[in-house]
Amino acid sequence: MQRVQGGMGPIVVRGAYPGDVPNRPLVIAHRGASGYRPEHTMAAYRLAIALGADAIEPDLVATRDGVLVLRHENEISGTTDIASRPEFASRRTTKRIDGTELTGWFTEDFDWAELATLRATERIPEVRGASATHGGREPMLRLRDLVDLLASTPTARGRLPLLVAELKHATHFDAVGHPLDELLVRELDGRLDPDRVIVESFEQTVLDRLADRGIAGRRIFLAERSGSPADLVARLGRAALPYSAHLTDAGLGRLARAVDGVSVDVRLILEQDARGRVTGTSDLVDRAHAAGLEVYTWTLRPENRFLPRSLRIGDDPAAWGRWDEAFSLVLGTGVDGVFADHPDLVFALLD
Repeated sequence: MQRVQGGMGPIVVRGAYPGDVPNRPLVIAHRGASGYRPEHTMAAYRLAIALGADAIEPDLVATRDGVLVLRHENEISGTTDIASRPEFASRRTTKRIDGTELTGWFTEDFDWAELATLRATERIPEVRGASATHGGREPMLRLRDLVDLLASTPTARGRLPLLVAELKHATHFDAVGHPLDELLVRELDGRLDPDRVIVESFEQTVLDRLADRGIAGRRIFLAERSGSPADLVARLGRAALPYSAHLTDAGLGRLARAVDGVSVDVRLILEQDARGRVTGTSDLVDRAHAAGLEVYTWTLRPENRFLPRSLRIGDDPAAWGRWDEAFSLVLGTGVDGVFADHPDLVFALLD
């Protein structure tokens, strides 16, 4: 991360390839162009590339035979047609994942050959009806399928996109014998230039293990608005440090000694009052930059359901509100990267 001096202090020189797009954040397609096509499908990834996204973000979970697959969660009833498949009915079960009890079908209970027969569906059809019409058309994918795409397909802006890989539920997968760091190292194995790889997780332990393995590329710590990291809870119980403590000045200083950046819920950047009126932006980006960290935020979405009340238009949660105002406020903080379901909307403001 390069810096140049500005009137208000350091200004980060940002971009997918540092220095070549001054003062522009990385535009990361969140699970592909997931505002237009079901997330984690080849159609969503190809559309994101066609729209010029600097990077593609997949969520990674593991199968029973140790294959990294691309799904929002390891429980897949909400994003595939598995509930309608009688041959898998007996595998429906209840598990506790990171402290939350879930009932459904879990990737770690299936071999890849079985999951490859499923079809992807829209996760939030009540908000994204147009995307839902594309549900059932495409299969689940493996990480290696996406890597092949990224290695050979330049974006509309003429560059090969980056991979921003999120390791999901690392402590849980450790417990069932599938350490995600090991699987990631095996899957990548020189197939992408390290400069084109960013790995993120809500659990610092797995990021530290990647560093111990000498894996190049950036490592980003994800932070929620509440709760504590699952790896710390597993180790320390109620004494686990909450996410909020990681985002104090002292916490950011500790993170800077271990990772390259933080990625936070956009609601930690957009400040609102009790009535849901936007009052401005927080100082989190400036404080993290002062600690030497890159800062990313998730997720920029245009629908009323995801916008502060004061920026909604009408009562329909699926209708688009004043998204440009919300996006512009976030971009104005100097954030280094933004996750977006509709990357073209971000470019419409940046360009």
